Amino acid sequence: MTLDERIARLASQYRPLAAELLREVVRIPADHVDRSPEDGGDPRSGLSNHEGPRLEYLKRRIVEIGAVRSEGDVGFDRYGNLVWSVQDPDDGIAPRDKRVIYLDGHSDTVRALRTEWRTKTGGGLDPYDGLVDESRLDRAFLQGELGYLPDEGEWENLLFGRGSADQLGGVIAQVVATKILLELRPQGALRGAIVRSYATVSEEDNDGGGPLYLSREVFPGAPAQMLPDVVILTEGTGDSKKGALGIYRGQRGRMQIEVRVTGRSCHGSMPWEGRNPLEHGGAILAEAALRYDRREGFADHPFLGHGTRTASFATLETPSDCAVPERFTFRFDRRLTVGETPEKALADVEALDAVRAARQAGLWVQVLVPTYADPTWTGYVLGNPQIYMGWVTPEDHEAIRAAVRTYGGVVGPFVGTSSESGGALRQSPRVDRWIFSTDGVGFPVPEQDRTIAVPDRKRWVTSGGYKHPAMFGIGPGIEQNTHKIGECVDLRELQHAIAFLARFPSVFVSPPAA
Repeated sequence: MTLDERIARLASQYRPLAAELLREVVRIPADHVDRSPEDGGDPRSGLSNHEGPRLEYLKRRIVEIGAVRSEGDVGFDRYGNLVWSVQDPDDGIAPRDKRVIYLDGHSDTVRALRTEWRTKTGGGLDPYDGLVDESRLDRAFLQGELGYLPDEGEWENLLFGRGSADQLGGVIAQVVATKILLELRPQGALRGAIVRSYATVSEEDNDGGGPLYLSREVFPGAPAQMLPDVVILTEGTGDSKKGALGIYRGQRGRMQIEVRVTGRSCHGSMPWEGRNPLEHGGAILAEAALRYDRREGFADHPFLGHGTRTASFATLETPSDCAVPERFTFRFDRRLTVGETPEKALADVEALDAVRAARQAGLWVQVLVPTYADPTWTGYVLGNPQIYMGWVTPEDHEAIRAAVRTYGGVVGPFVGTSSESGGALRQSPRVDRWIFSTDGVGFPVPEQDRTIAVPDRKRWVTSGGYKHPAMFGIGPGIEQNTHKIGECVDLRELQHAIAFLARFPSVFVSPPAA
């Protein structure tokens, strides 16, 4: 058999193992959420900064299933990321001369909404236990709620649960892929490559925090064998209309813009005695929405699309519901396309007429970028401004070309029959982009940064004043199914993602002759 055939066969053979691992990492928070902290419980288990039990399980299983050569090849960094690495020490190639491939997937999820899952699915689904009663499953609700589902006759391939599509399936694909890489080491699957795999933490709360830790604390002064030639992000790359398992070579960045409007509180019967931050803040929100609708101040990019801004969060400090409030605080989720800068996005809010009017009326208006100061599950505080830069890897970069070849060799021929419609698997590779954010936003560093000595042969990408390793994504899960009641992943996507990750290193290391 060819290496493509060997890898495809092992990915199929290990699909039950991958499903077992995925079910368990989805389920684990159930052991903790209903117990008090005094009893060892954690109501936020599995969420950002509360990933510990899930990662401890994965660390143990990575050793048990042979996804590393020795127990010393897997562990936690100070930030709390789970890290494991594989290579062939007998391939005769010095570590500094090997191609370094990073696999990256986040291990945290958004809130489970357990009561809503049980109620809205008719009692058929639980966000931790998955499918609990098929006879009670409200299939009509799921078909209306989710962006894409296969035909009902294929639902046996679905694994339900919070995080199954975003993004625990990608992490499990990394685990099983490294197992296959080691098993096929004698056939050259790892020759000339170092594969470093990360299950990162706190991504849902602080996009790219795990990679940002690497950019700040690991990459400066690091030798060549620690610096990635390419990063593969295993966030879901399925689209409800375009198909599953796309190869995504870019995404917009994002930032949080916080506006604090402080007025003067008084009794609601005498509003002239106060200065109302809620009314002035409402005017700021209305003007911001109008200006976005008109696309005033927003750039467009032919590949990534235009920048966006939407109100995403608010709190009100008020003595009662019969008073003029004291302070109104709200945030904008600002998606930054290539060509937009955080400074300009902040200045655009500062320049709103309603902001000026509020200040002229005697209110105090602050427009700022909040800092993420929550500690990770290991107690590490990154303390980064909540700005997450976008990125694009050129389509003609060797990493993207290798990705297309890999898909064509180890995925497309083994997809089998497919409707080739909706979110189904495609036999041909689809190169596209994400709509939402991924860990990739943590890798870009300022172009003038000289603390990271990147050899030219690694071909890092430079654009918009930033540089980053070549990046692309491929992972199981449909974007439009994430963060929803009934979230699920198709195990066929998981199988083919495993095959892709296990084949890519050897394709990337040995490009075809010109």
